[in-house]
Amino acid sequence: MQSALVVRSVAIPAEVAADLIALLPAEAPLSWVRRGEGLVGWGVAVSLRTTGPTRFADAAKWWAELATRSTVTDDVGEPGTGLVSFGSFAFSDDDASVDSVLIVPSVVVGRRGDVAWVTTVGTPDAEMPSPRLARTTPPARPTGVTFADGALDGEQWMSAVAEAVSRIEAGALEKVVLARDLIATAEQPVDVRWPLSQLASSYPMCWTFHVDGIFGATPELLVRRERGLVTSRVLAGTIRRTGDETRDAELAGALSRSSKDLEEHEYAVRSVADALEPHCSSMNVPEAPFVLHLPNVMHLATDVTGVVHDGITSLELAAALHPSAAVGGTPRDRAVAMIAELERMSRDRYAAPVGWMDAAGDGEWGIALRSALV
Repeated sequence: MQSALVVRSVAIPAEVAADLIALLPAEAPLSWVRRGEGLVGWGVAVSLRTTGPTRFADAAKWWAELATRSTVTDDVGEPGTGLVSFGSFAFSDDDASVDSVLIVPSVVVGRRGDVAWVTTVGTPDAEMPSPRLARTTPPARPTGVTFADGALDGEQWMSAVAEAVSRIEAGALEKVVLARDLIATAEQPVDVRWPLSQLASSYPMCWTFHVDGIFGATPELLVRRERGLVTSRVLAGTIRRTGDETRDAELAGALSRSSKDLEEHEYAVRSVADALEPHCSSMNVPEAPFVLHLPNVMHLATDVTGVVHDGITSLELAAALHPSAAVGGTPRDRAVAMIAELERMSRDRYAAPVGWMDAAGDGEWGIALRSALV
């Protein structure tokens, strides 16, 4: 049986948490930050690793038992206070070599508007950690970085895409989303805090994350559960920005009228709505998407919202949604099988849920896109 935890959340001045990522130490940092708000953590009070098709169920059961056994004093009372875990899950049911993980940090610092807090986690027979909440020494920029092909070179990648298009045209499926890996090698070990700080600064509208070696800045919120309300942001349909405001406005208009992109987007929205519907008492699915502007690209976006049934956690909702048509395809099973065949690589934890959850089941889970594994 796992050990009980003692958890304490107290308020701190908001200015202490003005730059959350700057507080992170080099050892085992954890991050979920958007527009300067969110959660960071470090240290490991307790963790779970699991694999295979039962990974989400294993994690949900472990978390429920841990929450029941823990003693929590929460003087703040916000989503993300009290007992919190950070998680990252494998994309595939079938890759037993890839761990899915939930980590309860020894220290969590959070900020939500003008409210900030620190949570410390320990065991009944050990002294509680006393975190030093000050900016750490800035991490060094990686040097001597070189890039190489991963599983497929350029020609092989184009052949894989052509094969996928051929099968779609033949009616084998409606949509498949293929990915390709690249390998970046640095002269010295990479301090992940450097890319985290760069991503948070360059892409403030994205969720900058790091959990157990996977980091990135994702624009796609798979699901948020907060006090009974559930939200999922669907992104599908993309066009690159030019940097010229007039031209970008024209491109945004073209994207919003593109029959190809609208059809692709509808597949993704429908897959999310269908997955959430059994878990919600009411839902709102907008009829048309909006255009989300990021520094380098624009996406068609739709926010699907609903009122969730009691007892369904954010992690269980993420499990029901994964993989959405935005990262897999339609129909789901055929698309996932084609991905495994044509990509010729393990997606590991890429394009799978990453985020956090508290003891009440509230939390935010994004899709691990625009990311890398260290």
